[in-house]
Amino acid sequence: MRSVAVVVFSGVQAIDVSGPMDVFEEANAFLPGEDRYQVEVIGPEGMFTASNGMRMVSHRTYDDAINGYDLLLVAGGPRLPEDSPDNVMVECVRRLSKSARRTGSVCTGAFVLGHAGLLAGRRVTTHWQNADALAKRFPDTVVDRDRIYVRDGDLITSAGVTAGIDLALAIVREDHGSTVSLAVAKRLVVVAQRQGGQSQFSPYLVAPSDPTSPLATISGFVMTNLRARLTVDDLADQLNMSRRSFARLFAEQARTTPAEFVENARLDAARNLLEGSHLALKEIAYECGFGSPHRMRQVFSRRLGVTPGQYRASFQRPDE
Repeated sequence: MRSVAVVVFSGVQAIDVSGPMDVFEEANAFLPGEDRYQVEVIGPEGMFTASNGMRMVSHRTYDDAINGYDLLLVAGGPRLPEDSPDNVMVECVRRLSKSARRTGSVCTGAFVLGHAGLLAGRRVTTHWQNADALAKRFPDTVVDRDRIYVRDGDLITSAGVTAGIDLALAIVREDHGSTVSLAVAKRLVVVAQRQGGQSQFSPYLVAPSDPTSPLATISGFVMTNLRARLTVDDLADQLNMSRRSFARLFAEQARTTPAEFVENARLDAARNLLEGSHLALKEIAYECGFGSPHRMRQVFSRRLGVTPGQYRASFQRPDE
């Protein structure tokens, strides 16, 4: 049997644990006995509480966990980006990873892998809201902010929360083929392989913390003039700055180029209209400054991995 260890802790996100476990359990229904998954939860001694209040009990404690798992998977939790994880848990993960065939994380579980020294020089992902914090905490790690899951050799990490299901389905597909993973996805009423990345759920523009800052001025100008053909000179004029000085200031404060900033603003505006209106794609493309539906489609495909039509369908309410 393929042994799986899911490492948990007090305050763990319950779905980070139950999502992957349900995928492996459903897969067992389609597999012969010798190929099935045997999942163990590794955690603190006694009963503990998940972040949603659910009470949990581990199969084995950190100290009692055995070596040689086929897959070592660390679940996430809301407090991991700010708090330092338990040293005993980190040492357990470090020890088990040495003999595990594959090591991975769900959501913010990547922070535990980082504290265990397992992310150096590796390409990983985590919840979009915590991607910058992960990159800052572990600067020798390459953080992919968009992918639902990332495979880097024997390391596999997933994006936020329900992306743990995507990760587990990818593992089942790798182990037993697409027919089994598709059957499991149908049983769980999820897609076998999601289109696009988690950028579909994360804003490209975040409101500046200081409403009086130069970046806030530019953001307001861009959002109220999306239809216009906005150039770097147009933006620099709003601050009475030279093109060179503006570009330098913008790079420092926005951590992107002016052109990317404008494109991000148009993307966010278009996504809001696709989610909350019945406007035709031609109208949305015009209102958001793309010029044509074809151009908007190109940007959506490049940045989100889906077309505007596919994006709208994903967020369509059942009664529409």
